[in-house]
Amino acid sequence: MARRRNRPEESGDGELSVGDLIEGPTEVISPAALAAARAAGPGPDRSVDETHDLSAYASGGPPAPEDPTTPATTDLSAYATGGPAGPTAGHADGDLAARAGRARVELPGLPRPGALYRRALRDALPGIGRSRRPDAAPPVELAVAGVTVDRAHLAGYDRVCGFRLADTLPATYPHVLGFPLALRLMTLPEFPFPLAGVVHLGNRITVHRPVRADEPWDFVAYAENLRPHARGRQVDVVLVGSVGGEEVWRGVSTYLGRERGAGGGAGRDPGGRPAPPAATAHWRLTPRVGTEYARVSGDHNPIHTSRLGARLFGFPRPIAHGMWSKARCLAALESRLPEAYTVEVGFKLPVPLPSTVAFSAAPGWDFALHDTRTGRPHLVGTVR
Repeated sequence: MARRRNRPEESGDGELSVGDLIEGPTEVISPAALAAARAAGPGPDRSVDETHDLSAYASGGPPAPEDPTTPATTDLSAYATGGPAGPTAGHADGDLAARAGRARVELPGLPRPGALYRRALRDALPGIGRSRRPDAAPPVELAVAGVTVDRAHLAGYDRVCGFRLADTLPATYPHVLGFPLALRLMTLPEFPFPLAGVVHLGNRITVHRPVRADEPWDFVAYAENLRPHARGRQVDVVLVGSVGGEEVWRGVSTYLGRERGAGGGAGRDPGGRPAPPAATAHWRLTPRVGTEYARVSGDHNPIHTSRLGARLFGFPRPIAHGMWSKARCLAALESRLPEAYTVEVGFKLPVPLPSTVAFSAAPGWDFALHDTRTGRPHLVGTVR
């Protein structure tokens, strides 16, 4: 089987500050490409894979295309509520999906993030972007089987995030490995809000057992629990990883889609802020944190890699990826983590690059990243 490169998730940070986060995976788009997208109008986007019904990839359907690494990036409206249920018989997880009102679509391989990013950009363009249904999560789950680990890529990820080189995968690595599937889900027309502009509020990962680098993965991605937020709406994107039919890993990322007219909430607390816990370590972060994590994750959002790109979105400097921050904290706790656990984080203030951050951890495990000058939190997390 051909080795699959991993393309991860966009990270952001949850407490919206001056210049609000404008998040979501993007690529650096040239002015010429932007002009071409505008000129194309609201018609089909021929710059991405040919649009067609993905029901052909459902279990028991016609054979997959000859190139399994390039599945169609298309409309799944046939699986909207009231549409066909999709064949799920014989699959325990498929039966669960059916009971949840979701149809399962089996893809022949991980989607190509580049085409999905172009579609996300197109969706964000005024006048030609797709309309959204903010009243429900997509009634579909996407699945892909036989995803393998590229050991050279794993070693690069370990180095960038501070993990020891080992044959066992870090807890955050499956998020990177399976994120193209979640990204495909988030670019469906049925997803409640456009991908460009979402803010990553938090992430929860459950590790059921250690997984070796030579074990092939099956992934399923779906969205659930669309609910109000003071600045719009939020939804959970769930990525489930299985090995040999057994669930071994589960990640839940909460994303905010900001909407006009949403309540402003209580805003910042003008009162005193509790003192941050005593620092366990101080980390000096250079701009290479953004560029090197982009290389191993596939997330090349310019707010993480370019001073000019960051300024275009209201940041004076590039900011670190939120999932890099989570991974770096887990790397600091690596020798003390159990074989099975749940780690949950909330992304607060962005981490500017360069900067110095204070890492703290307490028995139990509560951990955090704080600004060394102001004491304000960048990330707060727990391991249970």
